Amino acid sequence: MSVFVFLAEGFEEIEALTAVDILRRAGVDCKTVSIGQSLMVAGAHGIPVKADMLFENQAGLKAADMLILPGGMPGTKNLAMHEGLCGLLAEAFRDGRYIAAICAAPSILGRLGILSGKTAVCFPGYEKELAGATIGSDSVVQDGTVITSKGAGTVFDFALKLAEILKGAAVSQKLKKDMQYDTL
Repeated sequence: MSVFVFLAEGFEEIEALTAVDILRRAGVDCKTVSIGQSLMVAGAHGIPVKADMLFENQAGLKAADMLILPGGMPGTKNLAMHEGLCGLLAEAFRDGRYIAAICAAPSILGRLGILSGKTAVCFPGYEKELAGATIGSDSVVQDGTVITSKGAGTVFDFALKLAEILKGAAVSQKLKKDMQYDTL
């Protein structure tokens, strides 16, 4: 099982890294991918992160079980402008593989037509960018193989949902307990 989280300059650090952390705790092979020319990617809040690989070295990307897009600005805009990533997302959707996006990043899926006929959520104010979608109200929405979430404050629910999808409800529940998330 392979999962990739895509990083662009200006990505929302908490959204990307929480997803990676929780999925790795669940035993998922989750790697970060820089869409730029360097493994070092600066987040929206100036936190530099060293990605596991560059997009141009895309061995394995086309066979991924799940592709994840964190939000943040200008990270979302930078992800949306990457033709290779957009092509990969469209191909993954056609192949029935999982695609997850949080915060402003579901807007990328909207522009690609991936949300047409689906229920989705995003950071408030980006709803008009979710072309063809019915706007949901939950913090995390799964509609088929597409998972969307509202933003940084919903990232634990988002990441735990991804762990549940990939590893099962028991693993997700154990992570909640082990991280003391279930005590809130």
